[in-house]
Amino acid sequence: MPEHVILVDDSDRPLATCEKLEAHELGLLHRALSVFVFDTRGRMLLQRRAQGKYHAGGLWSNTCCTHPRPGEPTEAAAHRRLREEMGFGCALAEHFSFTYRIALDNNLIEHEYDHVFTGRYDGDPSPNAEEVAGWRWVDPHWLDKDLKLRPRVYTPWLGFALDGLRGGRPATAAATRSISTPR
Repeated sequence: MPEHVILVDDSDRPLATCEKLEAHELGLLHRALSVFVFDTRGRMLLQRRAQGKYHAGGLWSNTCCTHPRPGEPTEAAAHRRLREEMGFGCALAEHFSFTYRIALDNNLIEHEYDHVFTGRYDGDPSPNAEEVAGWRWVDPHWLDKDLKLRPRVYTPWLGFALDGLRGGRPATAAATRSISTPR
């Protein structure tokens, strides 16, 4: 059974639902979320997306991300996906949201209203091998430098969300249109 996403307007008001692949083929704005987990030492947990993902396979990204299902609260989707992908749960807080639109290499378009959550966890994840090819804890300052040196090994949305986590507007030439007030 195909997955569906929630199509939204520029203010994140639901408009309709659509098959996930169709939304990415047509570049329709839809609700998404990104989770960033940090440990008590301040390191960030990254995952390397499984090669078999329908887009961005093999790239390093934030701890996990997904699309809320129709009727599913966004925070509940964040908790669900953290357990499904990384095998653990923790308290999460939503910090901000932003929109971006970017063409991917496989003729798909990411056009998302992305809600960004953070959490704290000390321990090793137990990732789902169908979703995650690898993981590592990294220093955020190191990550900033590596993103500049090797941007093609990371998902395109990672840098946008990191800019917002630092309190700025997500930075991109044509992709970012708006960011909501940090929570």
